[in-house]
Amino acid sequence: MTTNGAPASPPAVLRRVDSVAASALADLSARFEDLQTVLRCCERLVEALGAAADGPEPADADVVVEADVVVEALWTVALLSYARCFADREGAAALTEDDLTAALSNTDVLDWHRVLLQLRDHYADPAVNPREQFSVGVAQDPSGAPGGVAITSARQPLVDDLTVRQTGAIAFALSGLVNDRIAAQQQQVFGELEHATKEELDALEQMDFVAPDSAGSSAGT
Repeated sequence: MTTNGAPASPPAVLRRVDSVAASALADLSARFEDLQTVLRCCERLVEALGAAADGPEPADADVVVEADVVVEALWTVALLSYARCFADREGAAALTEDDLTAALSNTDVLDWHRVLLQLRDHYADPAVNPREQFSVGVAQDPSGAPGGVAITSARQPLVDDLTVRQTGAIAFALSGLVNDRIAAQQQQVFGELEHATKEELDALEQMDFVAPDSAGSSAGT
């Protein structure tokens, strides 16, 4: 918790602020958390892909499937979280392609960004299996007569290490940009409230919160 940009002791009472500036601050915080989720997923993905590349091929097919499920799950969450930062919502300040070029001088960043959004659409498609394509064929016996029906599948490749690392680099750069905006927005919100009277503050809805523990973490509702 901060007051005017500086750490503060736990408040006696916490009041909900529903101004336009406060809503923008809450939205920036949500986008920052999404970018942090992308980073955490990418870190885990690098570990998982590295372990798969360095270790011996598992003899147990179930182990292979489980490892693939973990990679797909992490990658899907990373894509959804990343794309959400650029989604327009009423009253929200979505990140833009200009923000990307401001945060990263990499000339390929916009191409990477657009590919990530396409991948998000692929993995989030409610009607298409993103991991495997299935086909049905008819089997013929030696005489050429139909002998049965065969179902074949083509497994889609898992995400590669380069794509994961590039995604993490983009999320890291954007995190710094959003963090700076959060600090500036906190100043704006406090500037709107610092001269409010006790009566004006008492009229606001009271929020429940947990005081910071020894590690400095806190939560509010």
